Amino acid sequence: MKGGLAIEIIQIVGLGLVATFLALIIKEQKPTFAFMLVVFVGCVIFLFLVDQISDIIRMLEKIAINANVNMVYVETILKIIGIAYIAEFGAQITKDAGQGAIASKIELGGKILILAMAIPILTVIIETVINLIPR
Repeated sequence: MKGGLAIEIIQIVGLGLVATFLALIIKEQKPTFAFMLVVFVGCVIFLFLVDQISDIIRMLEKIAINANVNMVYVETILKIIGIAYIAEFGAQITKDAGQGAIASKIELGGKILILAMAIPILTVIIETVINLIPR
């Protein structure tokens, strides 16, 4: 792990722990404010990671170009990963709010969207395997 990444995780964990302690204290008097604090800190952590996410995307695109992989497939896979992370983030926030049923529906929606986006890739894989089988 790079030195900069180690410091970033320490900052993220530190922010998360401070927010957790504050939320526990505030929750006694103002549960709504405690929840808003948790959501706000979650969004701040996500925004803190945007640079890392964009670096990863650029790196994957370079690898795909060097390997002559169709960019449509790379973009689709990146979208699928994005859907998974966004669905997980939304589900965790709704679980924190005590809405487990809604969280389950968010997770289901994410899974269905992922499946729908994966069908073209699965089709190409199946066609490739079929073409490799001698006739």
